[in-house]
Amino acid sequence: MEYTFQSITPSEVSVGKFHQLLLGTVTPRPIGFISSIDAEGNHNLAPFSFFNVFGANPPLMIFSPARRVRDNSIKHSLENAYATKEVVINLVDFPMVQQMSLSSCEYEAGVSEFVKSGLTPIASEIIKPPRVLEAPASFECEVINIIETGTEGGAGNLVICKVVKAHIASRWLNDAGEIDHLKSDMVARLGGDWYARITKDNMFLVPKPNLKKGIGFENLPEWLFKLPELGKNELARVANLEILPKGKLPFDLQEDIIVNRATVFDLIKKRFEDLDDQSAAELLFWAYNNNFLT
Repeated sequence: MEYTFQSITPSEVSVGKFHQLLLGTVTPRPIGFISSIDAEGNHNLAPFSFFNVFGANPPLMIFSPARRVRDNSIKHSLENAYATKEVVINLVDFPMVQQMSLSSCEYEAGVSEFVKSGLTPIASEIIKPPRVLEAPASFECEVINIIETGTEGGAGNLVICKVVKAHIASRWLNDAGEIDHLKSDMVARLGGDWYARITKDNMFLVPKPNLKKGIGFENLPEWLFKLPELGKNELARVANLEILPKGKLPFDLQEDIIVNRATVFDLIKKRFEDLDDQSAAELLFWAYNNNFLT
């Protein structure tokens, strides 16, 4: 892989251009679908991809309604957060993504995006703003602080929210009441008009090291680095092991017929991603110990 870069200094390009660069590169971003009310009790609903979770004790989420780049105006969600100190942060899945997009139109103050988008407001249990019935998850929140990062167009406003009640749709849970990611159909924001859809077909597992300490690249044998078929991302799976494998052929591969080097690499490329780290490493070391990689 050839590494070349275009380097940009924020002060040397327009705010709008750098804003689009940020949106296009920091991806995918979760969508915080914010329902709020103004001082008169009018409903408001708006999506923000400057959003994430930032703690569990206390449970904190932050979204940032940035000042509009074109005219430096602020958004109704921010006005309402100041006025009422309460919001609901809803999440977005694919069955509601078009309605979410419709709600992002810049309607006048007092116009309900619930009505415009056809989404259903449902009463919250603790706070006044309603949650979105169709959302896969909703978090009733108290606004505990708002940090203004600037006063010019493009500046963020960090709305720090403490979760006081969570609602998770049953369709997203397994029998034990835990989140089942294979049931997810969530969407994430990219840049421009682009979104990403999270389904089981584009999900994969990467075991977390937790307390385990992998041996690291410096302890890998030299012959591994000479295999053109494997890049460093694949070798990291071996480096993540605590002990180098002994080369025991994984049981489920013993029926495969391996007759030459090409066949071994066909097998490796075909099975490497499907195997757990230990089995994938055992396959490599078995092939090397049996002179298929020399």
